[in-house]
Amino acid sequence: MTRSRNENRYQLVGCDDLTAAAAGLNGSLGADSPEHLSADSGSILFDYRAAFETAVEQVKGEGRYRVFADLRRVRGRFPRAVRRREDGSEQDVVVWCSNDYLGMGQHPDVIAAMQAEIEAAGAGAGGTRNISGTTRSAVDLEAELADWHGKQAALLFTSGYVGNEATLSTLQRILPGLIIFSDSLNHASMIAGIRNGGCERHIFAHNDLEHLENLLRAAPAHAPKLIAFESVYSMDGDISDLAGTIALAKKYGALTYLDEVHAVGLYGARGAGIAERDGLLDQIDIIECTLGKAIGVMGGYIAADAMIIDAVRSWASGFIFTTSLPPALTAGALASVRWLKAHPEVREAHQERAAALKARFAAVGIPVLPSVSHIVPVHVGDPVHCKLISDLLLEQHGIYVQPINYPTVPKGTERLRFTPSPDHDDGMMDELVTAMDKLWTRCNVARRPVAA
Repeated sequence: MTRSRNENRYQLVGCDDLTAAAAGLNGSLGADSPEHLSADSGSILFDYRAAFETAVEQVKGEGRYRVFADLRRVRGRFPRAVRRREDGSEQDVVVWCSNDYLGMGQHPDVIAAMQAEIEAAGAGAGGTRNISGTTRSAVDLEAELADWHGKQAALLFTSGYVGNEATLSTLQRILPGLIIFSDSLNHASMIAGIRNGGCERHIFAHNDLEHLENLLRAAPAHAPKLIAFESVYSMDGDISDLAGTIALAKKYGALTYLDEVHAVGLYGARGAGIAERDGLLDQIDIIECTLGKAIGVMGGYIAADAMIIDAVRSWASGFIFTTSLPPALTAGALASVRWLKAHPEVREAHQERAAALKARFAAVGIPVLPSVSHIVPVHVGDPVHCKLISDLLLEQHGIYVQPINYPTVPKGTERLRFTPSPDHDDGMMDELVTAMDKLWTRCNVARRPVAA
């Protein structure tokens, strides 16, 4: 079994580090701190509060402490929102980092479908899928999703994270001796699912098919194998070589597991993702997606051969033992998918907006990372500067973009990640680029040469 550094990039801190630090803080807390005493001596056994404080202070000390923006979305005004400050005052902002890539969370068809379903069915699903929670809209949505991806069946989960974790760990129970080959930049949910299954795993360098083939060649020919990878990698905006990966899978007898979370709804004639765009839907064994990004609602799903779906449905604890998605959510997702299938023009507008923002940044030397997708990542390279620029954009310009720091990206590659939508007009782009240009000078962040 081999591992790469990137496989561990989501680990915040080791248990030994926290225990040692907590011991150093022992006794420094107020009188109201919880103290656990031994019955005979009264000595403090462990200061739990200190351990939690240490964990938070470590994150703050590294400049990557996350502060959540308190936003109120206003129907019909996307990407504008209202932010509530800590003092209770409000500020109008333009959101530049939403995963609601197409604004479908505000679409009239989606809202109407959700309102109608609440009126017809009430709020909750009423149970797990097995115990009264298989609602009509969920069944219809799974059929629509299967059709979207050219598969026999689909299976809903409560989130994309759960879909990845549950499916990848379950496949290892269904396929004894399974060996998984995972791209080094796969999402945390994929890493969790692979680890939790406990099978042999090998990490190949990001988008490096030569490295992948070397690992496949060294594996036992008779062993079941699975290649897990993403289509669009959301932090860098690059796209994997689907055709090349599929060819290797066929050569070495492996299944393919493709995460299309950041591509579904956005690419392909009907919006089914990169696999559809590249004419490869029928050659991917298992596709995993989300309902919470371009579809604009919440949830996750897989699509595959009916036997694969039935096996996962029957074995996955993350599916079996959780309450079903509320019928309003599945009805809203169903309306969104149906609309997206029929409207390729929204995908064209989305790509145009992403290209326009990249060009405007380049014109003033703002260092956009080499993205070939709709993701517009701007390199900062320092967590303190990254958060400072984000804070100044928000407070002084009403522009909200969240800093992306470690562990989401490796240290030294901190960035601002912009996700322009079809609703970000030229005026919003002008305001953003002007503000970024000023702050890049004010904060002394490196630029790229501007083409003559």
